[in-house]
Amino acid sequence: MIQKGRFEMENKLYDIVIVGGGPAGFTAALYGARAGHSVLVLEKMVPGGQMAMTENIENYPGFERIDGFTLAEKMKSAAEAAGAQTHMAEVTAMSLNGKEKTITTTEGEVKARAVVLAMGAVPRTMGVAEEEEMRGRGVSYCATCDGNFFRGKTVAVVGGGNSAAEDALYLSKLCKQVYVIHRRDTLRATRTEASRLEQAENVTFLWNKQVIALQHDFKLTGASLRDTQTGETSEIACDGLFVAIGRKPDTALVQDQLECTPEGYLVADETTRTSVPGVFAAGDVRQKPLRQIVTAAADGAVAAHFAQQYLEETAEA
Repeated sequence: MIQKGRFEMENKLYDIVIVGGGPAGFTAALYGARAGHSVLVLEKMVPGGQMAMTENIENYPGFERIDGFTLAEKMKSAAEAAGAQTHMAEVTAMSLNGKEKTITTTEGEVKARAVVLAMGAVPRTMGVAEEEEMRGRGVSYCATCDGNFFRGKTVAVVGGGNSAAEDALYLSKLCKQVYVIHRRDTLRATRTEASRLEQAENVTFLWNKQVIALQHDFKLTGASLRDTQTGETSEIACDGLFVAIGRKPDTALVQDQLECTPEGYLVADETTRTSVPGVFAAGDVRQKPLRQIVTAAADGAVAAHFAQQYLEETAEA
């Protein structure tokens, strides 16, 4: 169950402490608890993380359609039924070296033999007015998650890197028309990705443009653009706007202790092991080619497996 108030278990030593209560975190908790370990999940906001703010999910196995909050609650309930504990508290510091790791939170301090880092990553936003309000009402940050809702419609993709190119190409196979809005006059994507996109007949490039306002009538109807060179403004009509200008992993607290990519993602292979023994990275916080709910959940299961293996090895040492 969810713990409230200051930790009654302050300074208690857990087998596994999981930082982040999203699909990766709660899957790791489920597998860890089922293996007989004492498990604590720490989440600073709401169970589910970014997933909880997703209105409709249609690509998670077993559910034709489900909202993110409900799926998060189901994941949390399953983990807690297996014996895991959840505590709503923000982690403010971590000391990850040594056999006992210390996790400091706004509600107290706990220790762990193994730690699973599942803090996730948040999409970078455009910073325009009403962007947050229009999220789920036409503005999206995940083409593979939400593209199907715009089948046969007109959409726009903001960005010029590989992610934007991949999103635009994916959407070109579903949508009637795809605009690619980029603030420069060439894509930053690799030549291979750019070439594939240029060959798509229903993709139109809007060079040297940036979104300055969103048009809507409850749902998105279009966007206002500014030319980055001339300052002239224009408008496009679109049903969906997919923002693909990067993501920001929540790794500030551990970047001085663990190996990270230049973008801040934790370096961990398919075993989810990080550069520090006993510390594992699962979900969107990990360097990986695909960030989806199902891949985050898979990471959580893998992290719990190798955490159990680590606990067994260190217990014998």
